[in-house]
Amino acid sequence: MNVAAVVLVFLMLISQCKMEEEKSTGFPVPHHGFAELPVPDDNPMRPEAIALGRKLFFDPLLSRDSSISCGSCHFPEKAFTDGRSVSIGVKGRKGTRNAPTLYNVAYHPYFFLEGGNPVLETQMLGPLETPEEMDFNMVELTRRLEKHPEYPSLFAEAFPDRTVEPYTISRAIAAYERSLLSGNSDFDQFYFFGDSSVLSKEQLRGWQIFKTSCTHCHSSFTLSHFKFENIGLYEHYEDYGRMRVTRDTADWGKVKTPTLRNIALTAPYMHDGSMHSLREVIEHYNQGGKDHPNKSPLIQPLNLSDTDKDALEAFLHALTDVSIN
Repeated sequence: MNVAAVVLVFLMLISQCKMEEEKSTGFPVPHHGFAELPVPDDNPMRPEAIALGRKLFFDPLLSRDSSISCGSCHFPEKAFTDGRSVSIGVKGRKGTRNAPTLYNVAYHPYFFLEGGNPVLETQMLGPLETPEEMDFNMVELTRRLEKHPEYPSLFAEAFPDRTVEPYTISRAIAAYERSLLSGNSDFDQFYFFGDSSVLSKEQLRGWQIFKTSCTHCHSSFTLSHFKFENIGLYEHYEDYGRMRVTRDTADWGKVKTPTLRNIALTAPYMHDGSMHSLREVIEHYNQGGKDHPNKSPLIQPLNLSDTDKDALEAFLHALTDVSIN
């Protein structure tokens, strides 16, 4: 598939999203602390579309050699991450980034670590067409699904006025991903329902440290402000981060702040999976990160004692959704 065709498909998909007309359709959210689910007018949360999207998500037919699916890098039991430093694509090809959780992705204002995609409906084109991931393309995928013995009828049920096409493929997967909501943690019971008994004394102490040290970036019910920050992970970044989009060297090494929900399930950490434990992450922030000209001024030494670190780590475990496993 040539570059012009790829661009044409992308523009066709994104032009139909009409995200400026987003509205809520009353799809149930975990609890009152969550905002209403933003749903685009052209992709309502219909059960048939969500079910079709789930089937596509876990089907290896979406990769060129039918060896991996979206679910190969996003395991439900790991909060839709894969437990690897970087994900593995077709033919064992290694990627360069750590697979992010997909829970609550409906609330993200943009996608990928550099924020290079503004719409969930077109996000799937990235992994689909990246050589280190699925190494496929939407045109060939459409042809493959059209010839499948089961998919045409499923698409007809999910999208009665459409066919198997890039528009419906992307919207089915987006509908499924938008349905992945997580908000049943001890922290939710404590913070949104006022039940302090669910947290231990150590976790309550950790919460106080978290409020002081972490909520500048990890805020609201999503536990992320979704801005781009350089946290001083390296003195020299191989991954340009936000600079890939802006071409501004001031954005070198800046990546989208991840949610901390289910953080105890999503190791290893950082954009490249270079840290393997929560304690290692806490130590990084406690030391104030490495020197880099773009490092956020928010990253300063925390001067936590070992007892403080224990408490903060204990609190982070309270962010795990108890209904996942």
